[in-house]
Amino acid sequence: MGVLSNKIQRDQLRPGDHIYSWRHAYLYAHHGIYVGEGKVIHFTRGAGQEIGTGTVLDRIIFSSSPSHSPDNPCPKCGDQSSLDGVMSSCIDCFLSGGDLYLFEYGVNVAFFIAKARGGTCTHAPSDPQQDVLHRAFFLLQNGFGSYDIFKNNCEDFAIYCKTGLLVYTSISVGRSGQAASFLAAASAVISSPLRFLTTSFTGLGAVGCGMYCVSRLVSDIGIRRDVIKIPVERLTAPRGLDVAEFATEVVKTD
Repeated sequence: MGVLSNKIQRDQLRPGDHIYSWRHAYLYAHHGIYVGEGKVIHFTRGAGQEIGTGTVLDRIIFSSSPSHSPDNPCPKCGDQSSLDGVMSSCIDCFLSGGDLYLFEYGVNVAFFIAKARGGTCTHAPSDPQQDVLHRAFFLLQNGFGSYDIFKNNCEDFAIYCKTGLLVYTSISVGRSGQAASFLAAASAVISSPLRFLTTSFTGLGAVGCGMYCVSRLVSDIGIRRDVIKIPVERLTAPRGLDVAEFATEVVKTD
């Protein structure tokens, strides 16, 4: 564990750990919560349901589904190829042939910035193990809403299980460090007026790197202020949960 890699071995896992595995040549990582006995609870969009966006995101989202085909189901999990939403899989199906990595919580700002790749750590602290497992098992039974690659993906699910935090504004990305990194990289130079101060490649690179780091930092769930801790039972209330309304209620009671 460190700045260069979060890779760990299976015998180092503890129930309640937030784990992930890279897909498609490190383009995207799939996240979940290890719950013990070789099982992982994770959030995915089912195979076949991602078709229709007309973009490369179809292949990325598909990669988060268990890789066994209906003709060759996993002997531990059975056929999960058509399932979607929150599911429990064996760790082999979750990793889908990839390596195992541990998502870090409570890192300092310097360490966060040094980890240039998003979706590997957060400044936010983790809640106790029993709270993490309670949320994961509750959502396994009750769901986590509709999958959204930018605002409600597998990393958002795992971070919520670990922290209980939800974003209550509708104008930004969710809790996912991966989504924040993609958007930060795309807009680092284009959206910055500082790009007009230099025409050299070195200068543009410095501006882009600086804007990328700042964008990632302010989007982190442990730094941003538009988040609130919400009990998992409220997520499946009969009339649904309006996060902004819940935040207003909390402010009034305070």
